[in-house]
Amino acid sequence: MRTKASGNRHRVLIIDDEESTRLLLARILTQDLKAEVTLAGTCEQALKLAGNFAYDAILLDLLMPGIGGYEVLRAIRAGSPNAHTPVVVVSVLGDPQSVEKTLAAGASAYLVKPIERRALVAAVKTQLAARKHPPA
Repeated sequence: MRTKASGNRHRVLIIDDEESTRLLLARILTQDLKAEVTLAGTCEQALKLAGNFAYDAILLDLLMPGIGGYEVLRAIRAGSPNAHTPVVVVSVLGDPQSVEKTLAAGASAYLVKPIERRALVAAVKTQLAARKHPPA
């Protein structure tokens, strides 16, 4: 199993059932962070990818068909190569209860759609930096 990014590029898994959102997020991360992205459009596909490869960061939509984003987050945190990978949730749910529930379930950061490019890049950069230099 590979755990290092190709060269110095960060590997990011983007999980969202809306193709236009996946492609927008991928374009931003490849252009602004030179990230290597992998796309998942279903919960099942996301779990398979997250179970087989360690990413540097994961972007996750909560409202997805199937088991849903909360369960994907719980499964990732429960024991995959990404149990400690930063997960940035990107959701239309902006109420305090959803944010609190998601962070308690193991999300590293929470962004509300529509996503502002600078906020997305800053959140991912922060999570990647924290992963490289965990608190003492």
